[in-house]
Amino acid sequence: MGKYLLLWEIDATKIPVSPKERGAGWNTLMQMVKQDIKKGFTKDWGSFVGELSGYAVDEGSELEVMNALQQYTPFVHFKVHPIASVSQVEEMIKALTK
Repeated sequence: MGKYLLLWEIDATKIPVSPKERGAGWNTLMQMVKQDIKKGFTKDWGSFVGELSGYAVDEGSELEVMNALQQYTPFVHFKVHPIASVSQVEEMIKALTK
């Protein structure tokens, strides 16, 4: 199972002008995020203050990550970065120093 840093951004062209409609959209997004946290898939999530973007840390296989992110399409765009742990980096260092 891998760990991934997700940088997300809301598609501004999909945001309603009405504050009430925007609030409903954010509420829907937050319910989806809470479900991913409850499932144990999302380990950390945050929104950058004053921006339409933020981050999440997810754990799973590549396929699990790809499938999970599809639920947010087309309203959210992601940049996905696989994360190497301390022990994985140490293994790489060992391979270099043999």
